[in-house]
Amino acid sequence: MINSDDATDYESVLLDRRGQAEAFDAIGDRYDEAFPHKEGQLAAGQWLIGSLESGARVLDLGCGTGVPTSRQLADAGLRVVGVDLSARMVELAGQYVPEATFEQVDIADLRPGGPRDLGRFDGVAAFFSLLMLPRAEIPLALRTIRQLLLPGGRFVLSMVEADVDDFAIPFLGNTIRVSGYLREDLHKVIEAAGFEIVDESSYTYAPAVADVPPEEQVFLCCRRSD
Repeated sequence: MINSDDATDYESVLLDRRGQAEAFDAIGDRYDEAFPHKEGQLAAGQWLIGSLESGARVLDLGCGTGVPTSRQLADAGLRVVGVDLSARMVELAGQYVPEATFEQVDIADLRPGGPRDLGRFDGVAAFFSLLMLPRAEIPLALRTIRQLLLPGGRFVLSMVEADVDDFAIPFLGNTIRVSGYLREDLHKVIEAAGFEIVDESSYTYAPAVADVPPEEQVFLCCRRSD
């Protein structure tokens, strides 16, 4: 499932993340205040924990402040590596989950043959991080995740169900760009990247702030197809 032309494909996609990173640097831990109830994320995290042996190595991709996922995974005895594009989020995550390792990394840099090598993982969590990418890049990111996983590895992710591509929205006093899929289309993208969907859940979520509208959150629990 790994495309040998991924490096070329990445180079053909505009990877200017400065606006996204700056927005989340400014938001800081206000993100956790705006999204205080994360039952779906915690449930998917628990599925990941239950699918892995204690001490397994797990990547929290787009870790944010490290709460709740890195914290949840570390508390379960997993070895957690978290990455985020935002320097401020990485700083906060290191404070909240000091036993984990956090780095400021772009997922594009983790691609096969890319400039960063974090090793292989038994599991990957990507909660609301892929929606920050343009649609043209999401399949590349998913193939990168598959390559980061050991054979039989587990992958949990969440997206907001919406038919949008690199769409600008106001977010906690800043502007971010987001992408999404309708449910059936999301399934196709995930499966085409080499994953089997094992479980699925969805939640209608109303954030605790006025400038972020209610959303339908989709959580997928997956296994790397070998």
